[in-house]
Amino acid sequence: MTDEPIPLLDLTLQYRFLAVEIQPQVEALLASGQYIGGAAVRHFEELFSHFLGGGELETIGCNSGTDALVLALRALGIQPGDEVITSAFSFFASAEAIDLVGARPVFVDVDPYTFNLDPALLEAQISPHTKAVIPVHLFGQAANMTEILTIARRHGLAVIEDCAQAVGACWGGKPVGTWGDVGCFSFFPTKNLGAAGDGGAVVTRSPDLARQIRILKEHGQARQYQHDQIGINSRLDALQAVILSVKLPHLREWNWRRQGIAEVYHRLLQGIPSLILPRVAAGGSSVWHQYTVRVAGADPTDPHRRDSLQQHLKDRGIGSRIYYPIPLHRQPVYQKLGYKPGDLPHAETCAAQVLSLPCFPELTLRQQERVAKAIAEIISEEIRA
Repeated sequence: MTDEPIPLLDLTLQYRFLAVEIQPQVEALLASGQYIGGAAVRHFEELFSHFLGGGELETIGCNSGTDALVLALRALGIQPGDEVITSAFSFFASAEAIDLVGARPVFVDVDPYTFNLDPALLEAQISPHTKAVIPVHLFGQAANMTEILTIARRHGLAVIEDCAQAVGACWGGKPVGTWGDVGCFSFFPTKNLGAAGDGGAVVTRSPDLARQIRILKEHGQARQYQHDQIGINSRLDALQAVILSVKLPHLREWNWRRQGIAEVYHRLLQGIPSLILPRVAAGGSSVWHQYTVRVAGADPTDPHRRDSLQQHLKDRGIGSRIYYPIPLHRQPVYQKLGYKPGDLPHAETCAAQVLSLPCFPELTLRQQERVAKAIAEIISEEIRA
């Protein structure tokens, strides 16, 4: 009997578990006719603020994590001629949002074990044109917000946290998204807290920023049909808000399960030649949106061994994904910025070596054991060859 395939992620299992909760809520929303804004969206915003610690924190739902970044940059007054520093190794939206407001992205190299921006390299990239920094909490792990915030405050820079992959993670016991001026979240379906489509949120403790973000996301209108500035249409659908409100009370348990999955991987994969396991920085936590290893070859920028492992896993019915094969400073659209090969070596090494393994709350121990056994066998065979 052939083993069942092991996917990188299976969203159907989560839905089956929650269907009896979600379906009546969705049907009630559809029957209400209130599809844009309204009580459902306000309820989720309140729940999410409470999840992140409450107090003066305000949540503003929006259309996506990308829009959340754009809205934050706009609300902080970032404009053409300004520079914004961010990680060289992230999903494209982290840099794209900077361009979308007309500013120039400046990239900083990462720690190759946590995959997050290295604070020790941040200050050297600050110029008179720098106005903000966007630390990315990549793969679910909190970036070092103590050092990043200290440097940013010393230079008068705004801090926008890209928390798209890290909802529920903490640095120093404090949730990501609540350290900086603004926190930006994505509820893309694959995220730890995922909607049934696109969705995002901006969080801030500043009433002025919150008001400005609400204006910008509603076509720049402070009141209906009075437009004082050019905004965008970026609303969190009421349907998505209902689904997210059902899911949010389960998020801590799902994140706890992911932590257990990471611990099992740590144990099973330890000591396999050429396999470099992720580390969690002291002072931080990870919610393991991805469990991402590095597959090292003789040349740190040659992806051959990583690509070979991925193909052999696929042949055995095991899913994996490369997040991300090209660092941001090497993307074709950013060649104009003048970065050369080797300028940000850790980001380039990560891009050539990273491989994300199956990681979702419903993943079983038996499935993990199959993944680990396959990796050990494949790498052993390649080394002998």
